[in-house]
Amino acid sequence: MTLAATRILIIGGGFSGMAAAIELRKLGAEVDIAEIDPGWRNYGAGISLGGATLRAFRQLGILETFLREGNAADGVKLFAPHGPQVAELPTPRIAGPDVPGGGGIMRPVLARILADATRASGANVMLGCTFTAIAQDAEGVDVTLTDGQTRRYDLVIGADGLYSKTREALFPEAPKPHYSGQAVWRAVLPRPPEVTTAMMWLGRVKPGLNPVSKEQMYLFVTEHRPANERVDPVDFVPLLRGLLEEFPAPLLQQVRTQIDGNAQIVFRPLEGLLMPRPWFRGRVVLIGDTVHATTPHLASGACIGIEDALVLAEELARGADVPAALQAFQERRWERCRMVVENSFRLGRIEMEGGSKDEHAQIMRDSLMALAQPI
Repeated sequence: MTLAATRILIIGGGFSGMAAAIELRKLGAEVDIAEIDPGWRNYGAGISLGGATLRAFRQLGILETFLREGNAADGVKLFAPHGPQVAELPTPRIAGPDVPGGGGIMRPVLARILADATRASGANVMLGCTFTAIAQDAEGVDVTLTDGQTRRYDLVIGADGLYSKTREALFPEAPKPHYSGQAVWRAVLPRPPEVTTAMMWLGRVKPGLNPVSKEQMYLFVTEHRPANERVDPVDFVPLLRGLLEEFPAPLLQQVRTQIDGNAQIVFRPLEGLLMPRPWFRGRVVLIGDTVHATTPHLASGACIGIEDALVLAEELARGADVPAALQAFQERRWERCRMVVENSFRLGRIEMEGGSKDEHAQIMRDSLMALAQPI
């Protein structure tokens, strides 16, 4: 097997960047990761994952660790505001007959699992480091790093997220992240016995619960907020409790009483981005949230970013030159990523406008069927 690029720099040590490092090291590439955070931290509460994400975990080699430290289950239960279950969304076992169709895990725990796998792969992780200049020619890329070094690479992968410095340097004309009109609240709470899989309540706001371990679950609540305004953390507890007041369901009211200063509450305005093609210029390519940041309505943002890493590694391994590999990567990824971003935004719009429940259900069904397809 001949790799199109053997010396590779990844800018950004998030989920997409770490997945790329793991896969490229399997193929024998020399990989550097430049991660600007010296502590390599990952903030957040829980994260919900679909079957396609678990399939990607299996390819990366972290599925068993995820199953041990997170939670996997089948189906998403839907409830009326006052409590009764009204439906259940099936979650096909995409990762294999032995693996449930979805799951959840604490976001920092998933980051640690991927970081451990990245280090074990032999990738060179440079913390507290990013780039100051990128210059390329037909044969390679010269990158000046913040430690003063200049290194030459066959390929540079920009995986530095929604507010990507790499995207700004390469594509200054690219669209900026935009606010969706919704925000999400997340909180970590003890898991009662009856919470065995993902659960959602239908109402003006959308609360849900998802187990993230044997002992913990996370609460998520999506609400319409017309303006992207800062919320003072001092107000987190009363505001989140207030959002659950209109749901008399006994379980949600039990959860409401548990929300306090120990609940690790995270508030995040939902922003997104879909950058038009091309996603590469010369020997520098963008992946993950850098080009397709999505809202969480399909629980697939992490999924499509990690899939980017898998597909990019596959195309580089086909032995073609770098431009051909990057073009093939882009062609394989565009439609799937476009679908996730645009359908997620549409689901949010329907929720905010009180739109058609039939359209909402149809988009969910179509999207989940598309995500089940091979990448």
